[in-house]
Formats: sequence, structure tokens, C-alpha cells
Amino acid sequence: MEDDAPVIYGLEFQARALTPQTAETDAIRFLVGTQSLKYDNQIHIIDFDDENNIINKNVLLHQVGEIWHISASPADRGVLATCYNRTFCCVLSLDSFGALGKSSAQLFIALATSSDSKVLTCAAVWRMPKELESGSHESPDDSSSTAQTLELLCHLDNTAHGNMACVVWEPMGDGKKIISLADNHILLWDLQESSSQAVLASSASLEGKGQLKFTSGRWSPHHNCTQVATANDTTLRGWDTRSMSQIYCIENAHGQLVRDLDFNPNKQYYLASCGDDCKVKFWDTRNVTEPVKTLEEHSHWVWNVRYNHSHDQLVLTGSSDSRVILSNMVSISSEPFGHLVDDDDISDQEDHRSEEKSKEPLQDNVIATYEEHEDSVYAVDWSSADPWLFASLSYDGRLVINRVPRALKYHILL
Repeated sequence: MEDDAPVIYGLEFQARALTPQTAETDAIRFLVGTQSLKYDNQIHIIDFDDENNIINKNVLLHQVGEIWHISASPADRGVLATCYNRTFCCVLSLDSFGALGKSSAQLFIALATSSDSKVLTCAAVWRMPKELESGSHESPDDSSSTAQTLELLCHLDNTAHGNMACVVWEPMGDGKKIISLADNHILLWDLQESSSQAVLASSASLEGKGQLKFTSGRWSPHHNCTQVATANDTTLRGWDTRSMSQIYCIENAHGQLVRDLDFNPNKQYYLASCGDDCKVKFWDTRNVTEPVKTLEEHSHWVWNVRYNHSHDQLVLTGSSDSRVILSNMVSISSEPFGHLVDDDDISDQEDHRSEEKSKEPLQDNVIATYEEHEDSVYAVDWSSADPWLFASLSYDGRLVINRVPRALKYHILL
């Protein structure tokens, strides 16, 4: 049973931001944001034609700065949020220097401007052109197509809070609630008037010693979407969005910086985390003294961890060792004994055999290691339309689309 070959797409610029178009459940579609210091940045809309195994693309201009994080609305296919860098320069006037003399003052201004120019990571909500919201039929080599621009809906004002690390949407909501993490602040926003205005509904701050800057966050799909988990330094924290109070804290979750985390979509207390200690850890938030399971398959920092939305035993990780690893964490999944069938469906003879088989949980293992990348893999994610397909993005602008091996797919389904 031969697996389909991976499909590779190359971006012109370096990139580290990737998201599936969450509200699109029919077409396989990913959004990729670039990081260029010299040219206008872009968001590539990648449509994957599963039947013909080809990629169709459209390009949107993102002229405000290089993109560090991108996320798509769960309710509106045309709406997305980006975190991007902006440089603010210090402008001084010659008149302020009086007796210094003109040449000395000019030199001072040049030095002050270069040293005082400040880079701030901002966040904004955008809308793509209407005709691009639901798929396109461009060919990958269509060079005549011109890039279109995004419509700015609103800025998430972070001037009082610092650099934005990420923006996460309420997973089951109407696309009107988002959380942003800015330095040591967690900010809950209400998007009003067709997302053209962002109102800060509530906020909380990290206090204490150590590196008090958020690196990542995820909104739990469980508990009526009232919980968010965040990572800062080596610590994981859970927050109640109704009171913005801390509900659990896993100190020293990793030996070094925690890079990413994700919630199990089918088991409400389980989450996965990864970090610079090259490890992926799985946690039960009811008992945070020890991880439930630890993976040590990567040889460098692990930047991303993602549960499959439908089959939670499938876990993807991406690392700056240039590899993507697909693991089968079946023992801590919602079906630890494999696919369960009704008693009515099996004969008495088979009944005894299945009973014997179901006594022992299936073994966890690495399903596949994907090595199509030659640079650090900064992002991996599952398609929101096809549970057997995923994308990975490396810093050199290489996007690779892969599938779960067919043998495993049929094993899970049958």
C-alpha cells in the first residue's frame, strides 16, 4: 500500500507563521505569513487539490511588517489575525541642542535615533478580499497574478502592554472573542461592529520572579470555552476567562523555555507542551506534579505540538532539527484500546478474542519522521477539512503537505 508523495511549495521569503483556515471545513486550505525585512510581506493562501495532488495559491500583501504569528477566525472564513513587527524611531529636533553646535547635534541625533528606534510586535484583525474567501483556481506558476491587499478591520491596541506574542480565537464561538498575549499581560477582547472595533473586556498580568513574558497560549475547546492555557519561561498556567484568575500552574514543566502547547480535543483535562529541552510532554491538569507521558524524539528545540482534531492519538511536532515527527500516543488518547465496536456486531467466537485483545492498551510509537525540510521547522498544523492531512513550514519558506500513512489510517478507521 503505497503512500502519496509529499507536496512541496516554496515561498519567496522566509516564513514562520502557519494556520489552517479554521472556518473552512470543505476545502483544504492553509494561510502562511512571511518574514522579510527588505520587501513587503505577504500572506499566501494555499489551496490543496487532493484529487490532483497540486497546490493552488493566492497572495495577499501584508505591508505593515514581518509576520510572527497568524490565526484564522473559527466562524468567518475571510477573517484572520496577525502579530507583526513595527519599528518606531526616535525623532529629535536640532533646536533642542543649543550650545552643542550643529554638527555635534546632528551626530548625537543620528546615534540616538539608531539606538532608540524601538521594535514593537503589534496585532491586528484583517479581512481578505471576498472572492478569495472560499478557494481559488490559480495555478502555482501563474506569474501574471497580482497580489491583493488585506482590509484592516481593527488594531489590538498594545501600546500600554508591550509586545504581542500571539492571538487566539475562542474555538467554538462566533468569532467575536479573542485573547492576545502581550509581554506579561493576558488580554481578552470583544470584537464589535463587524470586527471593526476591538474592546478590551478584561485582562490579567503575570507577577513574580523570572522571565515574565508569555511565549504561547491556547484556548481550551472544553469547559464551555472558559479556560485558556499559557506558557512563559518554563511554566504552564491555566486561566479562567470569566474571572481572569489562575486555575492551575505547572512550574518547571520543561527544563528550558516552553515554546508551544495544545489541548487534547477529546479529553478535557489533557494538554501537550514542548520546548527548548527537546521534549514533548503530556499533562493531566488535575494532577500537575508529573507529566503523564514524555517524548524525547527530537534533537533540538521543539517549536510546535498539535493534536489531530478528530483522532487525538495522532500528535504532530516540528523542531529546529528540521524534522517533523508524527507520533501515535494511543495509550493516553480517548480510545486507548483501539477502535471499539458494539457487542451486537461481533459473534460469540470473536467475542473472546476481542476481549483478550482489549485487556492491554495499544503501544505508543513514532509513526513517521518527515525529513523534507532543510531548515528549522517553526510551524506544523492539521488541515481543518481533512483529518489525515497536515502542513509543515520551515524558515527558508518551504511548505510541505503530507498525509498520515494509509496503513495507519485504515487501522484507525477499521
